[in-house]
Amino acid sequence: MLEVTVIGGGVMGAATACFLARDHAARVTVLERDPSYARASSSLSLSSIRQQFSQPVNIALSRWSLAFLHRAADELAVADDRPALGLVEPGYLYLATDAGAATLRQLHALQRAEGVDVALLAPAELAARFPWLAVADLALGSLGLSGEGWFDGPALHRAFRRKAIACGARFVAAEATGFETQGDRVQAVRCADGMRVGGDAFVLAAGAWSAPLGEALGCPLPVRAKKRDVFVLETPAALPGCPLVIDPSGFWFRTEGALLLAGGPPRGDDADDLPLDAIDHGLFEDLLWPTLAARVPALEALRLRSAWAGYYEMNLFDHNGLAGRLPGWANAFTACGFSGHGMQQAPAVGHSMARLVAGLDAPLIDALTPQRLLDGRPLREANVI
Repeated sequence: MLEVTVIGGGVMGAATACFLARDHAARVTVLERDPSYARASSSLSLSSIRQQFSQPVNIALSRWSLAFLHRAADELAVADDRPALGLVEPGYLYLATDAGAATLRQLHALQRAEGVDVALLAPAELAARFPWLAVADLALGSLGLSGEGWFDGPALHRAFRRKAIACGARFVAAEATGFETQGDRVQAVRCADGMRVGGDAFVLAAGAWSAPLGEALGCPLPVRAKKRDVFVLETPAALPGCPLVIDPSGFWFRTEGALLLAGGPPRGDDADDLPLDAIDHGLFEDLLWPTLAARVPALEALRLRSAWAGYYEMNLFDHNGLAGRLPGWANAFTACGFSGHGMQQAPAVGHSMARLVAGLDAPLIDALTPQRLLDGRPLREANVI
């Protein structure tokens, strides 16, 4: 029986463990330093899913994951407990002024060639479909007509974890600090409490904290924790049919029941590992609120209800995930650095990683090989929100 140790019990690690245990009868141990997942990106994610990317691999991964989400109640059922993920598909709407219209057209051509159900809308068409939207300064909009929306990400994480455990995986509270190696093989993980965990294969899926583990194996991973603030807003305005809207400024908003969620690029220096409790309320007051009110005049009367922050596990090399075998190692793998789209791609990546670790082909993630770091071949994703 294949014995696999997964470092990191967030959604990527849990999905990989689930597919390994369920589909490949592997004996899986998942090491997670914070079983509460209080700071985990999986717990704090906006949990949206889209196909409007600039790289075909990301379109394919999200499409596979969307199909999985539709059947997750069956795929991840444990006895009579069927997970409810609350998936809705109002779409994504990217807006562009004259300065960004050419790029939007180029991306549209690529997305249509990949089979994405997306439409380019002129300002008059935008105004007709979304009468609450101010369009005077816009040149174009790109709207996902199907296959885009949002879901309950923490529920997906819990479902993967519960299914993995039901299939024999064990989740252990422990912090990995180093490795024992021989030749090109990892023999065991060393933990802060002195525990040693062996295995036939090892998967680094520690999200924003994967880099130190890569360093311990001589594989620098350019993955850093980048804080992003999310603001929860109350408004009397009704925004019928509201998709997730990405303004030309980079700010975004979407509905969440009767509330509105919104955020955008950080102000000033985008430093690593900023504390999650240090919400930048000035970002909301000085930039986000005026931008929202200009784009949707009815939002001038909104009120800030609360806010939270989470980490993007940002791959500084090219803003794309790193998934595959670690260069120079026969039995060490990683799945990290998804730069904000890890939650939506976790089903596809976890499935592919399980196949790869089990010695099978995994064409969905071939383009995301960590070898591209050494080869100097960036696979740049332009559509990072």
